[in-house]
Amino acid sequence: MLKFLEQNKSTYTSPFSKLQKEVQIARAEANENVKYLQTLYQLFVDLVDTSKDLQEISELFVPIMHTILMIWTYSSNYNTPSRLVVLIREICNAIIQQCRNFVDGEKIFNAIKSEDPGEAHSKLMLALDVCSKFKDAYFDYKAKSKNQWKITTNALFVRLDAFAERCSDIMHLTGTIMQFNKLSKIEIGNTKGKTMTDTLHLIFDEFNKAVDVFMLVEYDIIDIERREFDDDFFKFRQRIKELERRLASVMTQSFDDCDTIVGKFKLLDSFEGLLNRPIIHDELERKQVTLLELYKQDLKVVSQIFQEGRILVERIDERAPISNNMPPIAGALNWTSGLYERVREPMERLSALSQSIQDREEFKDVQKLYNSLCRNLKEFEDQKIREWEQGVEENTEDQLNKFLLIHEESENIEEGVVHVNFDRVLVRLLREVKYLLLMDIDVPERASKLY
Repeated sequence: MLKFLEQNKSTYTSPFSKLQKEVQIARAEANENVKYLQTLYQLFVDLVDTSKDLQEISELFVPIMHTILMIWTYSSNYNTPSRLVVLIREICNAIIQQCRNFVDGEKIFNAIKSEDPGEAHSKLMLALDVCSKFKDAYFDYKAKSKNQWKITTNALFVRLDAFAERCSDIMHLTGTIMQFNKLSKIEIGNTKGKTMTDTLHLIFDEFNKAVDVFMLVEYDIIDIERREFDDDFFKFRQRIKELERRLASVMTQSFDDCDTIVGKFKLLDSFEGLLNRPIIHDELERKQVTLLELYKQDLKVVSQIFQEGRILVERIDERAPISNNMPPIAGALNWTSGLYERVREPMERLSALSQSIQDREEFKDVQKLYNSLCRNLKEFEDQKIREWEQGVEENTEDQLNKFLLIHEESENIEEGVVHVNFDRVLVRLLREVKYLLLMDIDVPERASKLY
């Protein structure tokens, strides 16, 4: 045809010649692309295989990205940003579809209806993890490409990020259901207990109604193309915030109704999981000063008990705070151990509440008082152990060689009295070792050997 055009001196000769060259170049380029992209074929087949679970799919990301980097490095045609964008977007679409096969709106609602939102929550978490792993693999190989992949993240992961955000929203829904489900089992004590418990159950019933209303939607909530989800989910969250405010009010009233710091912590234990919700957390932060002040007063009481009891113990006074069935040293250590346990748990609980409470000056003062008391208790225990160890007489071991029974001499042998010849010092030693071992306290080697 080109020769015919040339012979007839057609004006189409030059355009047709140019078109012919372009087709030849495009054909060579297409053949080369097929050769290189063929290396991804089996990986992509496995990626869209519906029989594979998400864990197996996530293991394909590194091989896929490695192969793409090799293609980018050695191919003379398939190494442009526009083609990389298309390729990564298609991979993202395949990942989204596989995640939707694994967990969709119907499966989530069925799990909620069967009172097992934790199952849906775990599946959504796994889907989020898969999305995160693919992005991590991409950025790792972007660094290995020496930043030749100069492409904005939004251009690549716009749909994947939207899907991850949707999964996060639904996880918020399932997590909220898991937290509020605990309200049905909570029973509050103290003077206002019955009223507060009834209010909690009323809040729980209203929460269930809000969930039921949300579940009436007629679309797949995991589908990112359905934008009406944003409006429906916003209405649900607004309703939950209102219930949270009422719940925070119940908790603060119940908190004030508790007289002891132990009772207040038990109340917080009842609402474990709900305490991290922003509205409730902010409300309880205002009660931190109350907790710190109560604990500070308790530390002072324990410190006074220790100082007064210590004097009685050292004097071997009958009023010393030692159990009647325990020997002096083990009894004293058991008493100090009880004092330590009384102050230890509240301190650990206060430290675990939040970072904000640790930043308060009141907490730092309480911490100093606690450390000082613990140090005094430890010094007293070490002192009693040393004194007892030094008090073990050198001839105690010799007492083991004596007869257990002795006969009191008398003119009339028949009227003689038989006595137990067990040494009192040895009896005291054995009692101390027995109780120290029961209390898991290290016993000096010599005393342990005698025992």
